[in-house]
Amino acid sequence: MNEITVQELKEKIDKGEDFQLIDVREDFEYETSNLGGQLIPLGGILIEAEKIRKDKPVVVMCRSGKRSAAAIMQLEQRGFTNLSNLSGGILAWAAEIDPTLNVY
Repeated sequence: MNEITVQELKEKIDKGEDFQLIDVREDFEYETSNLGGQLIPLGGILIEAEKIRKDKPVVVMCRSGKRSAAAIMQLEQRGFTNLSNLSGGILAWAAEIDPTLNVY
């Protein structure tokens, strides 16, 4: 499984790279703090898989990196090959990039 660090994600954002960010946390988690990605909770990832692009890089994130890894495993079984897991999730983002972000 491909992984991306929060520093690498920040570089992608800062450079304006064309990629899709998918957040697989629950609604209440997303409302607490998010990085602006598209919310598709893990439980519905296969049902809503058509919302995930196949024609550009996709970064999948959650709170710590575990649920996003589970999502990627499910999606890769459906033929996705362009996915990267955000290592450490939003907790790592808050710790290393933006300490003002609300975490739970």
